[in-house]
Amino acid sequence: KKISMSTSMSAPRSPCARRPVSTPARLCTSARSSRFTVRAATPAPHSATVADTKERFLQAYSSPIPAMYSPVVQELLVQQHLQRYNANYVYNPLYALGIMSVFDQILESLENKDAIVDAYFTALQEDLSDYRRDADAMEEWAKGLSSSDDIKADASGTMGQKVMAEISEKVAADKFLYTNFLAVGVFRVLELSNCTDPEALKRVVAELGLKQERVTSDLATYKGILSKLSAAKELMKEYLERENRKTAERLAKKSDSPTDGGDAPAAPTAEPATASAATAETSTESSA
Repeated sequence: KKISMSTSMSAPRSPCARRPVSTPARLCTSARSSRFTVRAATPAPHSATVADTKERFLQAYSSPIPAMYSPVVQELLVQQHLQRYNANYVYNPLYALGIMSVFDQILESLENKDAIVDAYFTALQEDLSDYRRDADAMEEWAKGLSSSDDIKADASGTMGQKVMAEISEKVAADKFLYTNFLAVGVFRVLELSNCTDPEALKRVVAELGLKQERVTSDLATYKGILSKLSAAKELMKEYLERENRKTAERLAKKSDSPTDGGDAPAAPTAEPATASAATAETSTESSA
């Protein structure tokens, strides 16, 4: 059964599918430093179409993806494509934490997860190392927090607080594109800081200037997907164990039985062989 993320986590549509766009400026962060380096925007290398992105993904990863995961990966790819090429989209480390958390949790049991993720970002013409580095920096910041009160927007504060301050400023100026992955990033920061109080989520969402109902809805959808995948993996595990038992039983029966399925003939003894020889000798004398 296919799992779709389009119900509540649908991405905004690009205002012009064929319009060349620019890659937004990106904040380069370091886990050991609270300073940012802003890179200048550069022209996107191709017109932003979903077909182009899907084709690039298939070129980068041509192996089949298990049916349990393929619909989710394709849905994520389309969503992030529409977000990445939206005129109001601006990359930020909290967004990076969200998308990397989604992949780490959804694809955790796949042996070729790294190859799929690499092809995913290649298709979007994004730098996976940027996402991974910034996500790791946000994780380290969140783990080092002593209180949920430290999760706030502060332009002169710590690394994560500066990231939140930039988001809050852009939201206030109506120059920020909200995404479902940002909601996951907020939730992940609270989770890593061992904060389970629902009121803390409301406070952080309000601090960023985001719509509470939108964030809550996206997080509910995200948790629902994880729950469905977990149930599907458990069913798959039970199915494989059952099939393995059946195979082992068939092999055991086969090893205990002859190839033709009947009873194995007894090995001839010396006495029957002597009798046969005597019979043959008598027959020869009669013929003579």
